Amino acid sequence: MARRASPEINAGSMADIAFLLLIFFLVTTTMDVDSGITRRLPPPALDDVDDVPVKDRNVLKVLINSHDRLLIDGKPGNVSMLKAKVIDFMAIHHNDDSYPEFTIKYIKELGLEMEMSKGIISLKNDRGTSYEMYIAVQNELASAFHSMKDELSLRLYGLKFDQLINKDETKAINKAVPVRVSEAEPEDIGGK
Repeated sequence: MARRASPEINAGSMADIAFLLLIFFLVTTTMDVDSGITRRLPPPALDDVDDVPVKDRNVLKVLINSHDRLLIDGKPGNVSMLKAKVIDFMAIHHNDDSYPEFTIKYIKELGLEMEMSKGIISLKNDRGTSYEMYIAVQNELASAFHSMKDELSLRLYGLKFDQLINKDETKAINKAVPVRVSEAEPEDIGGK
């Protein structure tokens, strides 16, 4: 009996098909892009710049330890109360020395003078702070400043800050309500 030759499979076209499938999946797959915290960083400090003295009453200290516990101005607090505390701290309180000082600045884009708080939010966290807690605190801080911008925008233009179309109006609100958050490098605050 004679053996029959088995037909060969053309492997060249298989490589082409695999390559086309690979390209198809690369083109059609969506990549999840992590969005970070939107914050404009200050320019790098010059070496010969001295520290600017800031009065203690002008600083709201927010500390997060390695156990995700929050201290707001030396008192235990939680994330849910942080937004209200920041809004209250940054508001103008005439004749009350327990709140930050304020200054009167002329905002060119508004064409008027505004009272502006000299308050600064100082954020410091422990190296052991969880990412979730850090982001929750950052979100509350951002939400507080956004609420203050919304309030001023509604008062001046009748629209929320995100609804403003005119760039000069947006610039004016950003100048009148600057985001003043000072963030220190993490340390071992609460131990391990």
